[in-house]
Amino acid sequence: MTVESKAPDGSEQIGRVSAQPAVAAHFTGPNYTIGIEEELMILDAETLELVNAIEGLLEDSASEQVKPELMESVLEIATSPQPDAAAAERELRALRRRVIDAAAGRGLAIGSAGTHPFAMWEEQRIVARTRYRDLISDLKFVARQEIIFGQHVHVGLDDADKAIHVANGMRIHLPVLLALSANSPFWRADATGLASTRTPIFRAFPRNGIPPTYDDWDDYAAKIAFMMRSRVIEDYTYLWYDVRPHPNLGTVEVRVMDAQTRVEHTIGFAALIQAMVKELAEHFEAGKRLSKYPHQMIDENKWLAARHGLDGELVDLPRTDRVRTRDLARRLLDRLREHAQDLGSARELEGIEDLLERGNGAARQLVVHEANQDLREVVGEIVAATAV
Repeated sequence: MTVESKAPDGSEQIGRVSAQPAVAAHFTGPNYTIGIEEELMILDAETLELVNAIEGLLEDSASEQVKPELMESVLEIATSPQPDAAAAERELRALRRRVIDAAAGRGLAIGSAGTHPFAMWEEQRIVARTRYRDLISDLKFVARQEIIFGQHVHVGLDDADKAIHVANGMRIHLPVLLALSANSPFWRADATGLASTRTPIFRAFPRNGIPPTYDDWDDYAAKIAFMMRSRVIEDYTYLWYDVRPHPNLGTVEVRVMDAQTRVEHTIGFAALIQAMVKELAEHFEAGKRLSKYPHQMIDENKWLAARHGLDGELVDLPRTDRVRTRDLARRLLDRLREHAQDLGSARELEGIEDLLERGNGAARQLVVHEANQDLREVVGEIVAATAV
């Protein structure tokens, strides 16, 4: 185990790992459990505008699985770890019903999409929690205008080095996941021309986007410790990358997706990501090394996915050929299907099939808007499809 060394000028250099690691690994398994987090919109049932109403809904929901987020017009629901996608779906549907019923009792509604089509961030209040007030103090406008909604999927693992390997290997899949999940074509009452407007808005955050790679757990822990000693972050949860190890929970967390309107699509991503993690975990267990891809090309693919969703092309890394995004997603889905079958989650991949055949959420929102150019009608459709 290496420790900190001194540079010629006497300053400290970061080593592989400090004697007292600042982040503890709790990767105890079982492997491949699924946890899902959804960020949802709190809406006035009549006007369909965002409403600063989280505190009342927290009281009415009375559940630790219903949580606040940065804005008072946003709530988060989070499942407990589940063995397969079917069990995760049952719990997620129950959580959606809980918050929809609580909202209805207050004349409110719940919707799920990557952005609210016509909301203004200037009208949103910040939640009265120390973490979020400190975030506004630190990031100013960058955090204040972040009225966006995502889906996060956690998959459990039993080994810290395996988690690093999986997180590293997941980077190449992030653009496809974004293209499939893109569900935010409107922002501030404007059709942006992007399939995922949420992506460039969130990109303004520091420590965001395609993450760096790490050699192993010790390398990761040493670099997080260095950032904490430098006082640029409080802990590793202030790294908002598209995929990250989550040592407190013992999971790898995938964060690139827009929030999905329909439960079956949310669950489809959970099943697909669970299968990805299994493939990469078995790759690690076999002692294999990951291919190396240029960071800038993965990032370029992510931009293409945010811009065009499923209707564009991506670079078929490591080659330089551009292929239809739908074809790349189909190839990935077909390859992972056997892993999903082994995990008991193959049926839930039908949600991904539906996205490939009928279009992602962005495409569906645009179809509704095209009929009457009415963004309230778009939000009404989102609310109706969010219901379970």
